Amino acid sequence: MLSCIRALCNADIEVGFKIGKDVSLPETYIRSSENPVKNIGGNPPSQKPILAFFAGGLHGYVRPILLNHWENKEPDMIISETLPHVRGNRNYIQFMKSSKFCICARGHEVNSPRVVEAIFHECIPVIISDNFIPPLFEILNWESFAVFVAEEDIPNLRNILLSISEERYLEMHKRVKKVQEHFIWHAEPVKYDLFHMLLHSIWYNRLFQTNQT
Repeated sequence: MLSCIRALCNADIEVGFKIGKDVSLPETYIRSSENPVKNIGGNPPSQKPILAFFAGGLHGYVRPILLNHWENKEPDMIISETLPHVRGNRNYIQFMKSSKFCICARGHEVNSPRVVEAIFHECIPVIISDNFIPPLFEILNWESFAVFVAEEDIPNLRNILLSISEERYLEMHKRVKKVQEHFIWHAEPVKYDLFHMLLHSIWYNRLFQTNQT
């Protein structure tokens, strides 16, 4: 196992993920196996009245801190526990589509399917997960389309988001739409989709290891 290239959803450098050897595997939730791209897309920036959105179970140590600081604190920040179930998860999806920033707070592990869901629905991912290595980091500049907030900075979350200028936000939104194709599964692989990008990451790390020997 020490010499294997591992594809790990829990891409945590504190529990053995090795940069340059292992591959960060994104968690994705496929709502329709017949149509994996169903519901992909989001509202244009002018139709995103919500500054930040998060809804989910309170597992792990970060999410309770997030809700303690921000649940029901600001009208433009929708931070809550799991939403009431609606068929097709429509409420959750609509909140994502109508939000500028989607909070991707770690649970028991560093990764969260919200990262990819945010990209699907053209919402800027705000990753609150120390030691998380994002997928496809070998070739994607994550800081150009996502925001990384240290766990200890949760009390400053609103100020951090408000400090992002409208010009920068619009550029990040464009880039989220641009990288979307790299996180999509298809019934049959399509060039540059997630299947091909993960193979590229494995090839890249294999090449890196070969060059180190």
